[in-house]
Amino acid sequence: MIKTTGLMLATGLATLAMMQPAMALDAEAFVDRIEAVYGAMGYALDLGPASVAGTTITVNGITIGLEGLTEAPSQIDTTLTFTGVVEYEDGSFTAEELSIPDIDTEFAEDPVGHLSLTGIVAQDLWLPPQGDTSAASLMQTMGRLATGPLVLSRDGAEIVKIDSMEMVSDFTYADDDSLESVQSNVAIANIWADLSTVGEDEPEAGAVIETLGLTTISGNITQSMNWTMADGRLSVDESRFDFANIGALNVTFDITGFTLAVLDKIYAMQSSDLDPMSEEAQAQQMMMGMEMAQALSIVGATIRYDDAGLAGKLLDMFAAQAGVERAQFVEMLKTTAPAMVGEAGIPALTEMAVPQINAFLDNPQSFEVKVAPPSPTSFLVLAAAAANPAGLITALGLAITANQ
Repeated sequence: MIKTTGLMLATGLATLAMMQPAMALDAEAFVDRIEAVYGAMGYALDLGPASVAGTTITVNGITIGLEGLTEAPSQIDTTLTFTGVVEYEDGSFTAEELSIPDIDTEFAEDPVGHLSLTGIVAQDLWLPPQGDTSAASLMQTMGRLATGPLVLSRDGAEIVKIDSMEMVSDFTYADDDSLESVQSNVAIANIWADLSTVGEDEPEAGAVIETLGLTTISGNITQSMNWTMADGRLSVDESRFDFANIGALNVTFDITGFTLAVLDKIYAMQSSDLDPMSEEAQAQQMMMGMEMAQALSIVGATIRYDDAGLAGKLLDMFAAQAGVERAQFVEMLKTTAPAMVGEAGIPALTEMAVPQINAFLDNPQSFEVKVAPPSPTSFLVLAAAAANPAGLITALGLAITANQ
């Protein structure tokens, strides 16, 4: 199911108000278009027999693999039901919804593993016309992917639960109907996990979990992204992992130059028949990396951690292991911090980081590393600036703060 979800995470739906339905549905043509479209994105799909009833197309079974990989593809015995399907004169298709039957299955015997996943649905689907595998079209193949509750159990006891998972993409268009921007949001709600059984297989890890009081954890994962096509500006406003009594880790970044042309090259590489480990494929990957380093520029980025109890518990645990009080252990860490940061050989970094590290150790609240160049700077320029680490700090506009 992880592979199935990954397969369907290509976002979007095109505006098709000007198109008109062309003919009675052709189930095999519809299946062929799915295989071709997702093949261009690096997936090797083989859909089973398909049948039509009105505007509903039903597919029995699917085999999923990844282009260029030697691992055997996964065969999934399920029914894919596409409703509200329309075929247009240009050979494109739309479908209002794809639904997949609820999953309720055992996947291991000793211990007995059981998986339950309900409410699997994808909505606002679009398959571009034959031969159109441009990045602009591939991005718009889905508007929404969602599931209901997921429950994972071990020998009858629940160990992981998730209330829901959802990804939604909204598209805006220019006056000429070309794709202008994409806004995507991801939410994995009310994650709960019982870690008390970890010690059965990993005694050391189980002991740490017990000491930290993390036998059960709960939290949420959210992400928000906006991407404009004209300048290739990709802004991730939030990518947040927030767990109660632990803390929240949030990563953001803002880059320019990630255009559809760049994405077209990535898709072309993913769908290549070359062996990924061959010299030719690796040479192509290196060239692509150089092109992207020149094309992409960083506007800003942050990594921020807000503590909700984990840092203090870790300090208490390590202090106990060292046989000292926490305050004494903190002072020991503070005396070693300059040498540890100093290993980078950048005095300016040591001067910037050590006071903030000390402040966080004294009173763990938050810690943030931020990059904000004076103006957008290409990754190629930054790579060249790395020859002068002190100058690189200035070029990046690097800032480190604690408890702010």
